Amino acid sequence: MDSILSGSGIEFSAIVFGLLSALSWGSGDFCGGLAAKRARPFAVVFVAELMGAVLLVLLALSLGEDWPQGQSLLWAGAAGVAGSVGLLALYTGLSTGHMGVVAPLSAVTAAVVPILASLVMDGLPGRPQFLGFVVALAAVWLLSGGTGRIASPNELLLASVAGLGFGFYFVLVDQATSGGIYWNLAFARLMGGVVIGLAIVILRQPFLPPRGVLPVNLLGGALDAGGNLFFGLAAMFGRLDVAAVLSSLYPGMTVMLAWMVLGERLNRPQTVGVVAALLAVTLIML
Repeated sequence: MDSILSGSGIEFSAIVFGLLSALSWGSGDFCGGLAAKRARPFAVVFVAELMGAVLLVLLALSLGEDWPQGQSLLWAGAAGVAGSVGLLALYTGLSTGHMGVVAPLSAVTAAVVPILASLVMDGLPGRPQFLGFVVALAAVWLLSGGTGRIASPNELLLASVAGLGFGFYFVLVDQATSGGIYWNLAFARLMGGVVIGLAIVILRQPFLPPRGVLPVNLLGGALDAGGNLFFGLAAMFGRLDVAAVLSSLYPGMTVMLAWMVLGERLNRPQTVGVVAALLAVTLIML
């Protein structure tokens, strides 16, 4: 066990924060998926982005973090745009009822982008970590049901857009948080809200969901902001690829909540996926 934790308490912190990010994002996506089935995805994402921005601003003020430099704000703004596009595509896919196709494809794509970026910026990971990445990507697919169903062109498009949006969000936030975390993450959420707000005006969509949907929508936004924060901390304390791969295990939490709250049973691929996820975390810790 000492070999796992030795040499780098910072790396161990990155693993913990990465897993917390997956738990928070998975819970947020569960709430967002429920909201998107009863409201327009544009409205759901808009509320989630603004809720997250407000919470992160309050956190920055309460902790007295200094206002970031202009360059880090530019990275944060670009991350917010990428993340909002990814979130909109994901919620649109979830609202169609084909989560077992859209969620795993988007999560795997989201993990691959920062892995490639980290190879350029940080070099090759260790062999156990690289094997852990492979097992983790397989676990993401299995946790979402391991469906053998052929994806429709629309599902492939939504999953690809969501995955690329999240993947570039990972990379851009990693750059932004080198200049401070709370204000930059708040600015990213605010920019995401602005982009979605402009789209709502252009497409003449409602800004708010029905009143009955608002509580779960706000909860989803708060949890999603928590995922942003934990990912930012994971990327600060460790390698980008480690933070991104662990964070991309978020479909597992969504599946577990569907089991606990909605009574959906875990099928055999999902059960194997839980074991694979635990194995992946162990390998990444070595």
